[in-house]
Order: sequence, then structure tokens, then C-alpha cells
Amino acid sequence: MGVLSNFFSPKSVAIVGASNSPGKIGHAIVKNVMESGYTGKILPVNPKEQEIMGLQAFPGIKDISEEVEMAVISVPAARVLNVAKECGKAGVKNLVVITAGFKEVGKEGLDMEKQLLATCREYGMHMLGPNCLGMMDTHMQLNTSFAKVFPIKGNIAFFSQSGAMMVAILDWSRSVGLGFSKVVSLGNKADLSEIDFIEEAAEDPYTRVILCYIEDVSDGKRFLEVVGNATRKKPVIILKSGTSQAGAQAASSHTGALAGSDLAYETAFRQCGVIRAKNMTELFDLAAAFSKCSLPAGDKVAIITNSGGPGIIATDNVESNGLRMARFQKETLEVLRSGLPPESGIYNPVDVLGDAKTDRYSFALEKVCADPNTDVVMLLLCHAATTEPIETGRALIEMKETYPDKTFFASYMGGEGLKEGATLLAENGVPCYTFPEPAISSVNHMVKYRRYIDSPPDESGLDYQDVDKKAVKAIFYDVLKDNRLVLLGSEAAEVARAYGIPAAPVALATTPDEAVEEAEKIGYPVVLKVASPKILHKTDVGGVKVGLDSPEAVRKGFLEIMESVHRFMPQAVVYGVEVNKMMPRGTELIIGMTKDIQFGPMIACGLGGIYVNLLKDVAFRLARGLTRKEIESMLAETKSYSLLRGYRGSEPQDINAVVDAVGRVARLALDFPEITELDVNPVFVYPSGLSALDVKITISIS
Repeated sequence: MGVLSNFFSPKSVAIVGASNSPGKIGHAIVKNVMESGYTGKILPVNPKEQEIMGLQAFPGIKDISEEVEMAVISVPAARVLNVAKECGKAGVKNLVVITAGFKEVGKEGLDMEKQLLATCREYGMHMLGPNCLGMMDTHMQLNTSFAKVFPIKGNIAFFSQSGAMMVAILDWSRSVGLGFSKVVSLGNKADLSEIDFIEEAAEDPYTRVILCYIEDVSDGKRFLEVVGNATRKKPVIILKSGTSQAGAQAASSHTGALAGSDLAYETAFRQCGVIRAKNMTELFDLAAAFSKCSLPAGDKVAIITNSGGPGIIATDNVESNGLRMARFQKETLEVLRSGLPPESGIYNPVDVLGDAKTDRYSFALEKVCADPNTDVVMLLLCHAATTEPIETGRALIEMKETYPDKTFFASYMGGEGLKEGATLLAENGVPCYTFPEPAISSVNHMVKYRRYIDSPPDESGLDYQDVDKKAVKAIFYDVLKDNRLVLLGSEAAEVARAYGIPAAPVALATTPDEAVEEAEKIGYPVVLKVASPKILHKTDVGGVKVGLDSPEAVRKGFLEIMESVHRFMPQAVVYGVEVNKMMPRGTELIIGMTKDIQFGPMIACGLGGIYVNLLKDVAFRLARGLTRKEIESMLAETKSYSLLRGYRGSEPQDINAVVDAVGRVARLALDFPEITELDVNPVFVYPSGLSALDVKITISIS
């Protein structure tokens, strides 16, 4: 069992705020604990009662002589802190705080919640809540909630940040026969969160699939670590509502402007193997699939239908989901042709025609299942006068038992007349949907998850021994000492070089003569750029001169830049002009970093240059946990990857150099959390090596 195993199987439960009055939450909790089949000690606590529902009542936790492993607290918010302290002194291990009125009501409630958490920390207690419905475990037979419905015993663990949604789902689940192992209302997540319960469920022998409805993640680093381990053991399916407005919205950089408000969650889920549901319907469609089916051996789908239209729709969905239609062997086609009516389609989808009864479905099923090119069998049934939904369902269940290496789905397209057959399928481990689209989408997610767990985790990491942390620290110290947060281009290039990122030579000049001197050292031609942290778009104010190939051109360019900048932005502090080596053109990329409040640095790479925000051909990954393999996958998602590989006969570019540069940017961002934004744009990539032309870095004070 996992680290919270005693949370779900306490030997004794005290209900503080227990009541004899029907309609009160304290009464509902006592009733639910008693009726759940819980075999441990039930200890109601209420100073005004001697007995509650036939059980001895106690004035307080301190008055209970035996050990209390869990206390469920349902008293007014003003009393919760004192009750928690009493529980701590009595050695209670776990609290379930039902009471509302904490951080969700404002600052005063937030202060109370902080004190409550501090009390739990002081006494080493785990706490669920506050402001939650409680928790249920169908296998341990414990219901500490005040919900009216106790779920059917099953293998789905469901953790919800919304109590109302949890209650609605439980009510609905009984009508469709969906069973749960654990159900937890997370509430305010002051202590225990979805991370803790996912960790526990990953080790729970009664849980096969983990579902979550969440609105936020408070500890991104731990989420990535814990959930990344959990998804290697069991599918974790999350519906995340809302968007993080506190996320990566730093529009002052290209990378920040490209990062959408929900992008960090999308990236985090993908990197740690989470399956993200788009809505509640998909969440439970996937739950039904993963809880009932074995994972497909491959992505080849065979469809058997009694109607051409739905068969075509299903085929379209198979292809649009990136799956493949099974190509039957010659022998399979011949036997299908000989055994089905001449009008039947045999090439997949197999159309057994609208008058098909169970015998025709069974024949087609047996031949299709026997074909080695079939991984997934999808049975479609439209209600017709001759349809036998129950008998056909039994035939499909028989095939499931005969061919355990295949994965089976069904779509019974109709209403009441098909309900009994659909229920029979669901009860016997065949997910049955009203329409084929959600079934095929579920297959797609299962195939992807199979590939994920079959691929060994990449443990390579980003360990570079040649980086110079001291040099970067010194640069940042000088910048902050100068009361700046934005590095000059020459400073940023030094930071890049300190981390092994090839940057074009650049030097700061404060006079025309210095500019000429630096140009002579660097070598012509050169580019001049105004050096001012306040000027983000230098070309807009005449702050850039390109292709200067003589001392005279450099002097003239320096003076023209200073004059133009003074005219357009007279208030801007100008440190001088940067003299840059003009590098030969290459394939233009951007490598960037922006900071997400939950998950930390987010790395971007894709098409660079002046069109980066227009074309938005950029892929993102989180720096934390990034590997070389993941960087390669990231690049492959972009259209610019085709350019790097050599488009229409052009020479391939140095992809390894790009992967290395991205990794080094990620390492820099992790080593220096004070970096809030970083843009390397453009990066010129060559057949051998690359060069960072323009590096922008913004840091924070803390």
C-alpha cells in the first residue's frame, strides 16, 4: 500500500460535530460511516449528546480513552482550530475537515487556514480539506462524506477539487454501472492534494485508473516527480478547468508572448505522461475504457457494422485520430466473401448489412478477430427490426474471452431498445458508447498510453560539466548593482558563452572611436545596435545598422543611431552602442525561456527571426526533467524541423548543435531561478554548429 494507506483504512474514526438531527451534516456523516460497512470503531463527538444513532457519544476527543486514527471535523469554522489542536494532543493521525469558511471566503479565512495547517504540521497530522465533502473507499468500506450516494465498488480512483461535481458524478455513475475504488473531495487542499492521492492510488491494488478534476496545481515540481512515476504504473487522466493567469504571460519577450495561459499545464501533463481530458464527458469515456479494457497491442482497428454511414464515420475518425484501419489477410477476405451476403463490405469496415442478426455478426467477428492484423475490434450496431442487441452483445463478449490479446469496443447507436444490450456489454468489460467517435478517441488515448509505458524512461538529464556558474553570478551581481533587471546585449552574450552556447562576438562601445576599435578586433562586416534596457524593438527607433564594412561606416552609423534614438526616445537611458560580428546567414531559430508560476522555466524552440510571433512555429517543454530525447521530440513538432533536416534538396543543418543549445538554455534557467525571461533570437544554424545573434535576458531581484 502507499504512503497514505492508513488514511483509507483507519482502525477508528471520530466524527466531531456528530448529530442526532436528520438534515445536519454531522448526522449524515455518522449515518454514512455506519452504512458503508466500516468495521472499525465509530466514535461520535458532541458535548450535548450521550448517544448518537445508538453509539456512545463523547464530549470531546480528549474524553475518548482509546486511540483515534482519524477525526472527521464538522463544526463551525471558528471552532475548527481548537478541535484540531485537541486532535493533535490526542495523537490523531488524520483529519478530514468538512467545515467551510476558510481561504475561499477571504483574508480572514486564509489566516485561519494557515493556522490550521501549522497545527497539523506541529502534530504530524495529515489533513484533507478544509471545505470538502470527505472521502470514500469502497474496498475498505469507509464513507466519511456527507454525500447521499455511495459508489459502486470498482477500480477507478477519482479525486475532485469540486465537491458538487463529485456528488453529481457519483449519482450518474450508478446509473451507468461505473465503479470506483476511492473517491476524494479535495476541498481547499491546504495539506493533502491530488499529488498525495495520485501517489497513493498508484500503489493501491484495487485501483486500475486514476481520474482527477482539478482547478490548479500548487506544487509543480512535486507534481512532475510524483505523477511522472505514477503514470508509469497506471493511467492518470486529468480534467483541468480554467487557465492560469499567473502563468507565463511575459509579453515583453517573444517567448512570453507565444506562451498561452494554459500552455504550462498542457506541457507538464504531456511530459509526465498524463492523459488530459477535454471535458467531463471525455473524462468518464476514458475512465470506462481504461477501467474495463486491456491496452491495445497496436493501432490497427477493425470495424464491423450493420450500417454503411456509421461505418464511414468511424473510419474517418480512425484516420483522423492517427490510428490505422486493419488490412485483412487474403484468407480473411476470402472467407468473409464466402460467408456474408454479396452486398456486404468485406475490406474494413466490414458491413454485415442492416438485416444482420447475431449469427452474421458472430461470423464476421470470429473471422476478423482471428486475423493477425487486427489489434482493436469495434462493433457498431444500429437499431433495426432484425437487430438482436443482447444476443449480439453476448457474441462480442464471447470473442473477448476467446481472444484476450485483442481489445474490444462497441457503439450501440440508439435508445431504450438497445439499453439492455449496452448494459450487458459494460458489465462484462466491453465499453459501449452511443456513438463511435468517443469510442475511437478512447482507443487513440489507450494506444498512445501503451506506447508511453512501453518506451523506457529517458534518464539522461542535462548535466554539463563545462558551464561557468561563477561568471554568470558575477554578471548578474553587476547588473543588479546598476539598478537594472534587463541585461545589455553584450552581458547576455557573455552569459550564453559561460554556458557553452555559441554567441556571435559583441562588444559595448561608448564613443565612435571605441566602436571602430571594437569593429577592428571583431572583423568586418559588423552590426551596430543601441544598448538600452528600455528599448525593446531597436529597429523601430533607428537603433540598428547592418553590414558596416569600414571604419568610416562604423563612425557614421554610431552617430546616426545615437541621434535617432535621442529623437524618438529622449528619456531612454543609453549605455552606448553594441558592435556585433555580422554572421553568415543560416536557418533562423528562436530558443527562449519564460517562467511559469507553478512549473518553473518553460523552454521554447522553433522558427525564429522577425516572423516568430506571426507564424508561431514553436514547441514548448518544461526545463525541469527535460532530456535530450524530449528536446529532439520538441524540435520534431515544428515545421522548422523540416528546414533543419534539409528541405527540397537543401543541405541538412546541425540538429545536434540545436539540441545541445536548447539543453544548455534549460540548464541555465534551472541553475539561475532569478532569470524570468530569456530570448535567443535569431539563432543561425549551419551545417556545422550555430551562432546566437541576439540574446535577451531579464532577471528578478530575489
